Amino acid sequence: MPLARRLSLPDAVAIGLGSMIGAGVFSVWGPAIGVAGNGILIALAIAAVVAFCNATASAQLAAAHPVAGGTYAYARAEIGPWWGFVAGWGFVVGKIASCAAMALTFAAYAAPDGWQVPVAALAVALLVAVNCVGVTRTALLTRILVACSLLGLAVVVAIGAGSVPISEPAPLPDTNAYGVLQGAGLLFFAFAGYARIATLGEEVVDPARTIPRAIVLSLGGAVVVYAAVGIVVMLTLGADAASASAPLAEVVSASEWSALGPVLRITAAAASLGALLALLTGIGRTTLAMAREGDLPRVLARVDERWHVPRRAEIAVGIIVIGIVLLGDLRETIGFSSFGVLLYYLIANAAAFRQMGAARRFPRALQVVGALGCLLLVNTLPLWASLVGTVVVLAGVLYRAVRLRLSTGRQGP
Repeated sequence: MPLARRLSLPDAVAIGLGSMIGAGVFSVWGPAIGVAGNGILIALAIAAVVAFCNATASAQLAAAHPVAGGTYAYARAEIGPWWGFVAGWGFVVGKIASCAAMALTFAAYAAPDGWQVPVAALAVALLVAVNCVGVTRTALLTRILVACSLLGLAVVVAIGAGSVPISEPAPLPDTNAYGVLQGAGLLFFAFAGYARIATLGEEVVDPARTIPRAIVLSLGGAVVVYAAVGIVVMLTLGADAASASAPLAEVVSASEWSALGPVLRITAAAASLGALLALLTGIGRTTLAMAREGDLPRVLARVDERWHVPRRAEIAVGIIVIGIVLLGDLRETIGFSSFGVLLYYLIANAAAFRQMGAARRFPRALQVVGALGCLLLVNTLPLWASLVGTVVVLAGVLYRAVRLRLSTGRQGP
């Protein structure tokens, strides 16, 4: 059964912004400042350029292939099933880690000490339930959460800008080129939300027109928000941001408006929930697409007849995310997520590079820059993140090879 086309351009932009805003603003500044130091804004610029190149590849591919699954489906069509599988597997495992990071970020702002893990797990369960009753409800809730997030962030930027003594900003540690690139790799985690728009290709109205516009609009909006918030965090907290579990709350606490701290925590929690909701939506659709092709168990390919959503896939993803939440750590999940996402976009750029004629909407040079940027950033991630990511990807490749061998054996002479 196909999915229903119900999402408009504002819905798609809201889902993209919801995926990015919560990730970038509320969870990544500490780890990124810790490695990039006084080069944090350069790292942000590098991450934004790579993200823009990747966004043009995703937009071009989505316009030509308006189906669920994102780069998994695009790479299968453009460069072959194995490339599609690696892209889809990288997306699923990387974004499942992102879901855990967003759930833990929500709990860091919303839950009292000692209750973060159970509150994070409960949030995942509740949002999976929302996703199981229709994508239009998902889009509506995401738009509400994004609006709350942007309002709260505007307040934080205003408070921070008015409280920082510009002549004596908080000091940041010195860094080097490698630190800046590693910071860019971590910050790239914050820009990956536009992929969620592409994975909804089967549910967007007029996808050839809507998806490219929504991707560019959501990415542009996120860059503006990140730059404003990053400058405030850098000038207000300096090196202390690296050890802050809730850096934006620390910005407010350091000002004369510290009484607004609880309001900021509510805003941060709303943004994190918006990101988590959009992430769960996108992963469910990619899981559906992979299950349809047999690259994941086919039992996950069923679409609910009443709500027209991949309910089994959503529930399966939710269970895995809850397991990671119960065992994982916020900073570790960010590095692992970046590995999977960079691999995903490397393949997206390769697939878009092959497109010809009417399908080409952007210069090939952007795909070259995007692919090289992904390769560069993935090699600057923490070693453990790259090692674990490589092992997980190879495990997925082995699973597919065994499945194909068994399938061939059953179809033998």
